[in-house]
Amino acid sequence: MHSVKQMMILFALASLGVGAVTPASAQNAEASGTNGTAAAKAAASATQPTKAQRKQARKEARAKKNAELKKLEDSGYQPYRSDPDYPQNLQNAQKKAGIGQGASQ
Repeated sequence: MHSVKQMMILFALASLGVGAVTPASAQNAEASGTNGTAAAKAAASATQPTKAQRKQARKEARAKKNAELKKLEDSGYQPYRSDPDYPQNLQNAQKKAGIGQGASQ
């Protein structure tokens, strides 16, 4: 999950950079007589992750979460059970599995 967050931040920063660069490239395209929209679209598509990359990121995040849940279940946590001691039991399982409290959020 951590790598997915890093990727999202990276893409957000890249899109901000494209916003700053696009007007300049559009001005250069207008000055040269070419279509500035095509240059802007090309610059924007270069920073956007492809559908396959987004799908792979989702698969990796899902696999990581499933592995974390498996570790918690092996440590005694039962997510399907209605438990009056819910937060404490989850925290105990996290400690036993060696998973930080922030990892499941």
